[in-house]
Amino acid sequence: MHRIAVIPGDGTGPEVIREGLKVLEAAAARTGFRYQTETYDLGGERYLRSGEVLPDSVLEELRGFDVIYLGAVGHPEVTPGILEKGLLLRLRFELDQYINLRPVKLYPGVDCPLKDKGPEEIDFMVIRENTEGLYSGMGGFQYKGTPQEVSTQVHMTTRFGAERAIRYAFELTRKRDRKRQLHLVAKTNVLTYVHDTWWRAFNEVGEADYPDISREYAHVDAACMWFVKNPEWFDVIVVENMFGDIITDLGAMIQGGMGVAAGGNINPEGVSMFEPIGGSAPKYTGQGVVCPLAAIGAAQMMLEQLGEAEAAERVEGAVVRALESGKIKSLSAGRMGLSTSEVGDLVAGLV
Repeated sequence: MHRIAVIPGDGTGPEVIREGLKVLEAAAARTGFRYQTETYDLGGERYLRSGEVLPDSVLEELRGFDVIYLGAVGHPEVTPGILEKGLLLRLRFELDQYINLRPVKLYPGVDCPLKDKGPEEIDFMVIRENTEGLYSGMGGFQYKGTPQEVSTQVHMTTRFGAERAIRYAFELTRKRDRKRQLHLVAKTNVLTYVHDTWWRAFNEVGEADYPDISREYAHVDAACMWFVKNPEWFDVIVVENMFGDIITDLGAMIQGGMGVAAGGNINPEGVSMFEPIGGSAPKYTGQGVVCPLAAIGAAQMMLEQLGEAEAAERVEGAVVRALESGKIKSLSAGRMGLSTSEVGDLVAGLV
């Protein structure tokens, strides 16, 4: 019995999560696994109503689940940063979800903005370190509000944090058994302290324990260029937190857009959290026009984490068949040709 905490969240989050749960139910019916869900009212509306973002008591309850299924965080009436730091980042840090896992995969039938690139060229994974770097929150203001104002944001890297992300990436590269190639993406020529830690960890771990995996390196600006020009060069990428945040959005665009981009916040030994990465899209709330495929993809990743390989395979296959059917005209909001719930029905019926 898998215990799943559901946080629909803000904006269109509840709409796409509803379709993901619909597909999850279909997968369970086909393969026979059992699960329980419990829904948590966390997000902008709760904060506006009560001033609470993530009560300590709720955080303790979430520690008892196998996984968390998250819709979206972000509300137009809440100051930016309150929900993102108080809910999303706090969950990542407190639950030690130190891996952000982002598949960048172009499915058949999905329009790609890159000329002459298809599914065979765009199929790689990005492992983003998820609990350190600039997101650690170290820094602050001095003389705030004066002409002498000073603000600092410290890029905090530990060898421990870098190495465990790197080891996860090597293991995934070996498991994928595709090109058996791992890229480190960093900026060693400018960020000569923190990225030297990454560089040494990458090479020392690779040489000692993963001699069967080819090691490659790209500066982050060059990686952005190659994502667009030659995405087929990549198999698996490991990257620090901030740069990972940036390049995975670029990855989402070359795989067809936010409507199909899913991600996982992974603690391999604890509670992991899965989500579509497109945000809350408040202007579309309640209209039934946003694409739920990213949320369905997040459910598929969640099934993999739970060890339900057959169910995960069925869900991904259903997504591919739905896209190949021609019934989904676009992944863009309002242009799908189907409603949000109709896309969910289509995929669920193909599981």
